[in-house]
Amino acid sequence: MRYYNFEDEPAIVPDEFFMKEAFKEAQLAFAEDEIPIGAVVVCKGQIIGRGHNLTERLNDVSAHAEMQALTAAANYMGGKYLPECTLYVTMEPCVMCAGASYWFQVGKIVFGAYDTKLGFGRLNQKVTHPKTLVTGGIMQNECSELVKEFFRRKRLKS
Repeated sequence: MRYYNFEDEPAIVPDEFFMKEAFKEAQLAFAEDEIPIGAVVVCKGQIIGRGHNLTERLNDVSAHAEMQALTAAANYMGGKYLPECTLYVTMEPCVMCAGASYWFQVGKIVFGAYDTKLGFGRLNQKVTHPKTLVTGGIMQNECSELVKEFFRRKRLKS
């Protein structure tokens, strides 16, 4: 694993840097004909978990990017709780993934595009852990456009 030190390069904003890493995962999903959502989990400047949607390949509706990244991070840490970690994901997590972040006790969630139809934010109650901080809209346009392009292509194939 590689550590990232942003003190040496103060012009780099960590949230944008790590969202670009999540976006790379989304691009992998796009190339694999999966809904292009990607995620990384970061702890102390180190990416400790990566994932992208694998629902088609695994024939598993729960194989979301966040689930892949959170499981990889917990395995890396050797424990089930991630209170000092940040989950970066290109799309606002669904209720299932936000609920999983609760059980993992993720310290922070940073997401790209808002999902007004299936995102956990549409609920009138907090689904994440009470101590979890949430930030949305990082690289929103790029993340949203990738998903829109995916579905445009799907409609053209039909």
